[in-house]
Parts: sequence; structure tokens; C-alpha cells
Amino acid sequence: MTLLRLEQVTRTVRIPDAEPLHILRGIDLEVEVGDHVSIVGRSGSGKSTLLNLLGLLDEPTSGRLVFDEIPLERMRSGQRDRRRGRDVGFIFQQFNLLGGRTALENVMTPLLYAGPAQFWRRRRLAAEMLDRVGLGSRLDSLPTQLSGGEQQRVAIARALVRGPRLILADEPTGALDVETGERVMALLDQVAEDSGAALITITHDPNVAALARRHYRLDQGILTPSGAEVRLEPALAAPTSAAAPALAPPVAPLAGPSTSGEVL
Repeated sequence: MTLLRLEQVTRTVRIPDAEPLHILRGIDLEVEVGDHVSIVGRSGSGKSTLLNLLGLLDEPTSGRLVFDEIPLERMRSGQRDRRRGRDVGFIFQQFNLLGGRTALENVMTPLLYAGPAQFWRRRRLAAEMLDRVGLGSRLDSLPTQLSGGEQQRVAIARALVRGPRLILADEPTGALDVETGERVMALLDQVAEDSGAALITITHDPNVAALARRHYRLDQGILTPSGAEVRLEPALAAPTSAAAPALAPPVAPLAGPSTSGEVL
């Protein structure tokens, strides 16, 4: 079943007194439920723009974007916002954590806008997801008290806590050492498989890209299929930080929603 389809999608920015900037040029992409796709590209190739389109944050200049068989142009702004909040999980390269909130509170944030079954269990669901990424003992820590790798794992837990149908990961291992990065990708794969979600990874790292089932390269706004081996020049690989703590081993899938009265 097709979850997301792009047909000849373009994105052009009009600049006063200058030539139009063509960021994306005729993108064709089809993502199935449960798919894992990697997109590799250099800086300035249009990866961030494409990510915004895939996550329903932006609209194409031309072409067609269809999410769950509903064309984007048929969605009102509020409908698109609700679908994005419910069905899309973002893992941002810069984490985007709330500085004055604990790890638990950061992960609970998406559940404040969820339906009653998840809303009333938000504390438990957030704690379980943090435990899955190896941060069960850091629930009350503020972002400033966490390492870069730990902040990345909080961001991952926040993206996954609502059980999204589409997971968009922008350099998900950029702040992690190699071993922890591999375990994070294994976790993303496991959670995606458990929930039947599609996973799209946008990365500079050929090792991360190679973990996907299907591979694409984005170059000068043009998306083309790539072979199973994804290679970039060493200088283009994303840097990693000092070693981060190892992740806890994967655990069983989270229990389904409940209507219990647990509150924050």
C-alpha cells in the first residue's frame, strides 16, 4: 500500500531582482507502508526542502504530492496540520528540544495534542519510549544536563512516541558515535517495523544510508535511484561526537493505547 507519492514535484523560490531559484526539479518518489528509504545528498542539494515537503510542512510549486491517497491540494490548512501531527514523526538534526523542560516533558509534548487514549497515558508512554532509547534513568534531566548524544535520543523518543505512520529522520546519527549510531538506527528500524511505519532517512553518512532497503541520491534538486552501496567523499560524511553511552537493548513493542485515567 502506498503511503506517500510525489509526482514531478518542483520547488522554486522567487527572488526579487534575480533569477528564480529552482531547488527541486521534477521529483518522483513513491513510499510504501513499512518502507525504509535513504536519501543522500551534499549540502545545498535540496534535502531540507524535500524533507519539508515530505512532512507536509510546505507545498510544491508544481507537481503533485499525495499522502495516504489524499492529494495535498485537497487538504485544508487545519487538516494538513492535524495529519502531520498525527501521522508524521520528525527527527531533527538540531534536536529542537524545549530548554526549560525535562526529557520526560519533551517527549510528552506531542501527546498533549493526541486523542484521549494517548493523552491520558502520556506520562507512561513517554517514560516507556525514553527507556527504549536507553534514557530510563534520565527522565527528569534538562537538555543542558544531557550530552549531545542523549539529546538526540530524546528527540528520537519524542518523534516516535505517537506511533507515526511516517518517520522522517534528518541526520539521525549526526551527534552519535559509530556504535551508538548503529544501535539508534536498529531501534528506528525496529519501531518502524513494529508499527508498520515508513522510515525516510536523509543523511550524509553512507553507512547509515546503506541500512535502508531503497536508496536515492539528491543532486542539484534531482532525485535518482542509487545502488545498494552508497558512497560519498570522506569530507562529506557527517562528523560524529565523542562516544555516547550505549543504548539499552530493544524491548518488546509498546502496549497499545488504553483509556486509563493516568495523568501528568
